[in-house]
Amino acid sequence: MIEMYADIWCPFAHVGLRTLVQRRDQIGRDDVVVRVRAWPLELVNGAPLDPRATAEHVEVLRAQVAPNLFARFDPDHFPRTSLPALDLAAAAYRHGDSVGEAVSLALRDALFEEGRDISSPDVLEGVAHAHGIDDCGPADDEAVRAEWRDGQSRGVKGSPHFFCGKEEAFCPSLVITRDERDEIHIRRNTALLETFLASCVGT
Repeated sequence: MIEMYADIWCPFAHVGLRTLVQRRDQIGRDDVVVRVRAWPLELVNGAPLDPRATAEHVEVLRAQVAPNLFARFDPDHFPRTSLPALDLAAAAYRHGDSVGEAVSLALRDALFEEGRDISSPDVLEGVAHAHGIDDCGPADDEAVRAEWRDGQSRGVKGSPHFFCGKEEAFCPSLVITRDERDEIHIRRNTALLETFLASCVGT
């Protein structure tokens, strides 16, 4: 199992999760599930993500490394909070790792590929219904906060941070830098991702 600490509205985590899952499937190891654990950035940072800043990150990611992602991202439908969506993902994992992984992907697709507000009860209800989940509740909110505390104790650096046994890697699929004008530059880091994945699946 590969563990990934991330928030649903983090565009870097969307790229990282999609890249990892695609590469895992390419090497025929879809038996290795990804357990996406909650790293709620609004609790980490003490405030929700800024839609305008996130939109800028999306544009840079789309232009520099991920032209096939963020198809219909709409900052006007950016969620006010990601906590209810994280609660739903926690509920999904109670139904099994494969269900949890599927819901984690579906929530990110709803936000970044379909331009939907994942803080909307109607959107969350649709995702839940599609995956057979009807029992999301207070226990799942506590599970989200417990994972956040666990991530703090494990030294999570940000979203996304991957763990597999004794191996770990922070945002292994991307190299993110800023120039002297404070502009973001991003490039793929396939070598680090391949090394991490190989250590996880024994290839």
